[in-house]
Amino acid sequence: MTAVAALAPDFTAIKQRQQATWAAGDYSVVGTTLQIVGENLCEAVDLKSGERVLDVAAGNGNATLAAGRRWADVTSTDYVAALLERAKERAAAGRQTITFQEADAEALPFADGSFDVVLATFGVMFTPNQEQAARELARVTRGGGRIGLANWTPEGFIGQLFKIIGKHVPPPAGVKSPALWGTQARLEELFASHSVRAASRIYNFRYRSAEHWLEVFKTFYGPTNRAFAALDAGGQAGLQGDIMELLGRLNRGGKQSLIVPSEYLEVVVTRR
Repeated sequence: MTAVAALAPDFTAIKQRQQATWAAGDYSVVGTTLQIVGENLCEAVDLKSGERVLDVAAGNGNATLAAGRRWADVTSTDYVAALLERAKERAAAGRQTITFQEADAEALPFADGSFDVVLATFGVMFTPNQEQAARELARVTRGGGRIGLANWTPEGFIGQLFKIIGKHVPPPAGVKSPALWGTQARLEELFASHSVRAASRIYNFRYRSAEHWLEVFKTFYGPTNRAFAALDAGGQAGLQGDIMELLGRLNRGGKQSLIVPSEYLEVVVTRR
């Protein structure tokens, strides 16, 4: 065995741990608040009625529902079955007809060029094998079709949050930072054969207070939930202190509420 092979990350094992992380808590409680991002992304890709749309790592279905509201033919996928169930509930409440299917973003069970538009909001960026995920997004998109992505940036609030979490609970060795998907340079590497257009956007996290945000994210957001669970009491106090400092520093809501701007990159890749 070569030294390179020996050091290569075990993507299968990492993915299994990630799947358990995203299944922890109930991401839908947080995910629903991000609905506006899915709506804006559908506008960015100039979605047309009747187009075949795939939502990858769809979570509880923000981009899925946004595309459905524009009368697209939508297939919604995620590798966490419980999140797809939440998306199904939302689709049923809105009387939308959506196809739901469990699928791994790195091994999509669809033929080449099956979709006019492929969407991913804050999901595909967390795949351990970034190159493979990008290849799959492009593979299932027809020539001339569009891939719409929303990815947190390294410098934005969520990017900084993950740096804090990584300081207390180190990520798996050899895995690239998810926040690289929020940089123009990395996207041009991942989609080198295609046209990449990206623009900085802001999503505002709006909560009652920093304490309220922390309570929600500790309870329902998988990465934060699992990070606290991995630490002893002292480690939890340190992590909480660092997060509260970040929230306090970025809060523009004053003393009576929490409004934290979080930068993300809105991306449209046109497949060649």
